[in-house]
Amino acid sequence: MGETMIGLVKDHRGPGAVLKEVPVPICGEDEVLVQIKATSICGTDLHIYNWDAWADQTVVTPNVFGHEFAGIVVEIGKRVTGVKIGDQVSAEGHMVCGNCKACRTGNSHVCPNTKSFGITAPGCFAEFAVVKASNIIHNDPKLPYEIACLQDPLGNAVQTVLSGDIVGKSVAIIGVGPIGLLAIKVAKACGAGVIYAVDINAGRLQMALEMGADHIINALETRTSEALLALTDGEGVEVVLEMSGNPQAIADGFKAAAKAGRISLLGIPTREVSLDVTNQIIFKGLRVEGITGRKMYESWYQMKGLLNQKRLDLASVITHRFRLDQYEEAFQLMEQGQCGKIVFLH
Repeated sequence: MGETMIGLVKDHRGPGAVLKEVPVPICGEDEVLVQIKATSICGTDLHIYNWDAWADQTVVTPNVFGHEFAGIVVEIGKRVTGVKIGDQVSAEGHMVCGNCKACRTGNSHVCPNTKSFGITAPGCFAEFAVVKASNIIHNDPKLPYEIACLQDPLGNAVQTVLSGDIVGKSVAIIGVGPIGLLAIKVAKACGAGVIYAVDINAGRLQMALEMGADHIINALETRTSEALLALTDGEGVEVVLEMSGNPQAIADGFKAAAKAGRISLLGIPTREVSLDVTNQIIFKGLRVEGITGRKMYESWYQMKGLLNQKRLDLASVITHRFRLDQYEEAFQLMEQGQCGKIVFLH
């Protein structure tokens, strides 16, 4: 390999990005260098590309961004064990300290000292990337790169779906963007009962049906809480998976949740959300789960079990494939929401 490579760089603190020549990252003693074969665009990447308030407060620039990938190990640090050159890999993107109370009590996914691959550290929208060896996830060589690179967002869906009992229960997935679509697949694979999909995008609602949802609700046409209560004979939904982050959708999710039900919150609202805590949480005996990333590394083993035993077919979730130099078209499509997962083939 040469001393430089082509990478998609967030080189300024504003909208857009630049494809440019950058140095190949140097592999440290506890790190591995991965040749990137496929990456996918996350909603976080769109926030970075558009440069919203969250990005301005969080993202380090200049920086190669992107954090969902699959590739081949081409170099290992001298202290690395358990990873060898030629391994096909992905990686957990949260680089944690390992020493804080959260890390030492099995909750490293909420480590307060986390550095994030492709957000506060260099990422994978490039020819090569350096990753902590401890974060490496080995992939089955039979797993196509374009499927393997989806494991990061799949892990979000897995943690959200499996943060409580799901077997035979009614499930509402509010917000069927790419992770919501993956959640439908996971819920079906793990034995959910009836699945309701809610969104304002007619195209994604049609995709939700194709992924296995039993009923769809267009929130532009009908009030979500009213529709879900009507479909459940007034009892409410036993499991609500909130993936939109829309404040009204979150409030509707709490209203539609059944007594003694569960609501798992993955979507990130851009402002404070007003809730009737007394009637919609306390008197309902509702269990509320906040979801961030993947449980390290429980979620990875759960999704590996589903993928390796072919319980999940993710091919239909990928709707578009691009080269990295087509990034402007890819991000425009992502902005419009007329897609499932978008993959860059490197």
